[in-house]
Amino acid sequence: MSPEGKKLLNIIILGFGFMFMFTAFQTCGNIEQTVIKSFNSTDFHGSGYTSMAIIYGVYSTCNLIAPSVVALIGPQLSMFFSGLLYSGYIAMFIQPYTWTFYTASVLVGIGAAVLWTAQGHVLTINSTDSTIGRNSGIFWALLQFNLFFGNLYIYCAWRGHDHITDKDRQTVFITLTVISLVGCFLFFLLRKPDPDPAPSEATESLLQGDNMDSTEGSSSRRPGLCQQAVDAFVKACKLFVTKEMLLLSISIAYTGLELTFYSGVYGTCIGAMTRFGHDAKSLIGISGIFIGIGEILGGGVFGMLNKNNRFGRNPVVLLGLITHYIAFYLVFLNIASDAPMAPEGGTDLEAFITPNVAVAMLSSFLLGLGDSCFNTQLLSIIGFMFRDDSAPAFAAFRFTQSIMAAVAFSYSNYLLLHWQLLILVVVGFLGSVTFFMVEALAQSIRRESDYGTI
Repeated sequence: MSPEGKKLLNIIILGFGFMFMFTAFQTCGNIEQTVIKSFNSTDFHGSGYTSMAIIYGVYSTCNLIAPSVVALIGPQLSMFFSGLLYSGYIAMFIQPYTWTFYTASVLVGIGAAVLWTAQGHVLTINSTDSTIGRNSGIFWALLQFNLFFGNLYIYCAWRGHDHITDKDRQTVFITLTVISLVGCFLFFLLRKPDPDPAPSEATESLLQGDNMDSTEGSSSRRPGLCQQAVDAFVKACKLFVTKEMLLLSISIAYTGLELTFYSGVYGTCIGAMTRFGHDAKSLIGISGIFIGIGEILGGGVFGMLNKNNRFGRNPVVLLGLITHYIAFYLVFLNIASDAPMAPEGGTDLEAFITPNVAVAMLSSFLLGLGDSCFNTQLLSIIGFMFRDDSAPAFAAFRFTQSIMAAVAFSYSNYLLLHWQLLILVVVGFLGSVTFFMVEALAQSIRRESDYGTI
């Protein structure tokens, strides 16, 4: 197989591994607040929103040390062991206790930081400047298939159920645990890519520290690996305060806020709307499917658009902002303001129109499409701007995204729906403007490179 073919195969394997893992985890996050409300136990007092806030809070903190872990054990083992922590969190719901619930939340937050830093590193070392956009789109599209399969299962399993029984819960989470483990073991199929003919000194250092082959890492190399771990931590801190990353941090912060909304809050709102009838709980699954369709369509189309990069990344981000604004307006009209905090019995209130399932599903599709616009372009621009420091750069990216997701899950316990939407509107606008500024710098660098001045 050619070097380029091997790199493309690695991207596809990476996408399938994440697809299986997040088929389980995203479905878990989408339904856990609804499941917890239906859980019949006086010994359990957990909150799905609080759990997700803990996950993203720990995730944000650990992002600064995640590059060190990736440098020490390599991206392949980093993703495998992190995936096991995700599987443990899902398995906990088979028989949940408050202490195991929140302990697992802390552990999966640690695993998430290592997992996504390793993913960004693998994506970058298997891409070139001309393929980073395409590979970002391929990975994102494969990843987002998780929203289709997991939520289709939830719809079929829970259709017509007003209440989620213990048997319903256990069957779902045993299945999700097995699916997650399949994704973990797929990472062992990744192979170390062939290095470029003349890599830069920084890139060569990363490739030498890359431990795709789990048999590497003997004791004779240990001092070098430890030094790489320290260097990775220092680079992550330095990159975080660069002009480009500070500007991108507002765009990244927006993806954290809207991630919280579409992955946790919106599904809960739909399940709480009694005006949707007896199928309200199963509609959570259908909503997730429409989010997934939007994500997959966006990842595939925008990945192809990035292939020629003729118009840059700005039009895609602008499309994402407009798409999200339309979705937020429809949600504002269609979903009751108290839906995020409604009790197990749901809410009987209406918003400004009679609750309509078709409008709710259209909103889901638009949420997914807009999310893919922002995330594919952020993956692409960070891979381009910070190619020689990919692991620290993606760690800084995930740090900002996760801390904002933690903040959003925290206020989701208390803020009515319209206030949550207002926050998204304001931060989305600011994030788009700052992205345009960084893209202008990126296009300037590309032009100079094309003319051979750097």
